[in-house]
Amino acid sequence: MGIFDAINISSTGLTAERTRMEIISKNIANASTTRTSNGQPYRRQLAIFKERKGASFNDILKGKTESNYGGVKLSKIAEDKSAFKKVYDPGHPDANKQGYVLMPNVDVIKEMVDMITATRAYEANVTAINATKSMALKALDIGR
Repeated sequence: MGIFDAINISSTGLTAERTRMEIISKNIANASTTRTSNGQPYRRQLAIFKERKGASFNDILKGKTESNYGGVKLSKIAEDKSAFKKVYDPGHPDANKQGYVLMPNVDVIKEMVDMITATRAYEANVTAINATKSMALKALDIGR
């Protein structure tokens, strides 16, 4: 594992967390959307990550792969299947005969907590990149 592999692994984390923050922002923006293109309220979306496996030592020896670093990648964007919130608002254009409106299953507080978690993970990856860069600079200083 080279020094650039450590930077590449951290950069996959940065990309994954940026995507997660974009999905959280989309959830917050649609927290009041009662009708989407399918006629249903907006469903909360979740980023599902999975390990990006690095090449095995045997594959590297045989030259089967160009990149040999691991990391994380976005596996899929899944919909949260939890129930919609039911709010009594008889004046709303999407209210049913009883006056209830189905609202998205987005909890803004939960989204903000997820945003803080994603931000912390992003910052941790930036710190890891800076530490790797610092080690490389110190290694160059040894040679002087």
